[in-house]
Amino acid sequence: MTNAMKTDIEIAHASKMRPISEVAQKIGIPVDALFQFGPHKAKIVTHKLSNNGNQGKLILVTAISPTPAGEGKTTTTIGLGDALNRIGKKTVMALREPSLGPVFGMKGGAAGGGYSQVVPMEDINLHFTGDFHAIGVAHNLLSALIDNHIHWGNSLNIDPRRIQWKRVMDMNDRALRQAAIALGGPGNGLPREDGFDITVASEVMAIFCLSESLEDLENRLGNIIVADTFDMKPVTARELGASGAMTVLLREAFNPNIVQTLENNPVLIHGGPFANIAHGCNSIVATKTALSMADYVVTEAGFGADLGAEKFFDIKCRKAGLAPSVAVIVATVRALKMHGGVAKDQLKGENVEAVKKGCKNLLRHIRNVKSFGVPAVVCINHFSSDTDAEIEVIKCVVADVGSEAFLCKHWANGGAGAKELAVRVAEIADSNISQFAPLYDSQLPLIEKIKTIATQLYGSDEVIADSKVRQKMEDLQEAGYGHFPVCMAKTQYSFSTDPNLMGAPSSHTLPIRDVRLSAGAEFLVVICGDIMTMPGLPRVPSANNIRINEEGVVEGLF
Repeated sequence: MTNAMKTDIEIAHASKMRPISEVAQKIGIPVDALFQFGPHKAKIVTHKLSNNGNQGKLILVTAISPTPAGEGKTTTTIGLGDALNRIGKKTVMALREPSLGPVFGMKGGAAGGGYSQVVPMEDINLHFTGDFHAIGVAHNLLSALIDNHIHWGNSLNIDPRRIQWKRVMDMNDRALRQAAIALGGPGNGLPREDGFDITVASEVMAIFCLSESLEDLENRLGNIIVADTFDMKPVTARELGASGAMTVLLREAFNPNIVQTLENNPVLIHGGPFANIAHGCNSIVATKTALSMADYVVTEAGFGADLGAEKFFDIKCRKAGLAPSVAVIVATVRALKMHGGVAKDQLKGENVEAVKKGCKNLLRHIRNVKSFGVPAVVCINHFSSDTDAEIEVIKCVVADVGSEAFLCKHWANGGAGAKELAVRVAEIADSNISQFAPLYDSQLPLIEKIKTIATQLYGSDEVIADSKVRQKMEDLQEAGYGHFPVCMAKTQYSFSTDPNLMGAPSSHTLPIRDVRLSAGAEFLVVICGDIMTMPGLPRVPSANNIRINEEGVVEGLF
């Protein structure tokens, strides 16, 4: 069977993994700093690591606005990391953990693809080391404590109509978006309306990824606002006595996970918030651990640069004091054709004009990344159907705006297929030309932060919100939360809030439906358009094709 004919999971099964202790030793992690889950995955016990004073170069991989044709951001992160190691650069990759919702839904797994994968692929895409379970249980413990407090007298005077804290589960389940709970009589509590979000949208997930120590974690968990009282005073998790037990549940999960690529290079995978409804980055503790162990760290941010990269820069880097050296924007000929108006079932034939038209989306992402002072290069993630003329038009369009595009074949050839990109990325990182700065000042009023993102990154010419939402913004500003960064929640498929408006739309209106305070995560979630925090499954979910075969091997994961 040729490389092109093998599925991702078949390639993963054929890999020759090394003991994770050997992989960890490549970056100076001693065996006694590992808590192993079998031979090929482990947690890094960070308090057992010595502070060597190392500070590697941080490289961000982001992408154009996603399409059903696929872009390959995680695959590129892994391929670039392997390529940097091939050219003699001590490199670690820092990724997010996959959510079971997309794995069994439409998107599939998040362990890369082809010959640019992390393994053991099935473990990573399924339960892994139990981090998401711990996050979900910690979240739902707080939910249980809220209803228990009300049941036993409600001394905090919580108004059941103003409880803001939903329950979570790590699965797409539209039927649970709204639910009635505590039915069946007084012994079951006070009946009220509730609902579920997906675990990756939980504020606990965001706090988990933005905390830098267990002490910081417990403090942030205590700051979560779960409800208002009858006299409109906020009630926190700390007042419910929840933060200590929540931290205990998260104690082991808080240590980063280490696995390996197909080329046996180290990868830290930890945390997994979505970028369309959360901040979309792996944990700060994993990124900083990687930076202390390597000369280069390649990390990813979710979805397109307007979502993941913006939040990486404005939320994660701002809060963690990180300064990225260079960004790689992933694009494919197929995806650019879709942004140029070609239907998914018409992508195989050459269409240079559609690619050129679709490059408007890529060019806006390049401009947006550069607006943070970070140099940007483009990875053209190769598909066998790409033609020389289509590839050349991308390179020319990108060159016209002062950037460079590199054709990469890491899916088929692993790190060897991205060496040219790796050489250039390392040169830029080593040149120290990045002048990174967040897009807006922390003290800018909340509404002005939203307008800055909408006009400068999305191409909007107007931000609208009804009087109730605008009053909520003013109240949050007056309550002392105006210095928090904003976390925009909108569709990932477009710069606008209309998922069908592809390319690089401009002069559109950005409707703000709600603004939610995440006091523990220390940002404000701005709900735009019809975005949902509990996705549904597609008509034919990926779960329908996942099984264990006669040899006891998992099939259908991709």
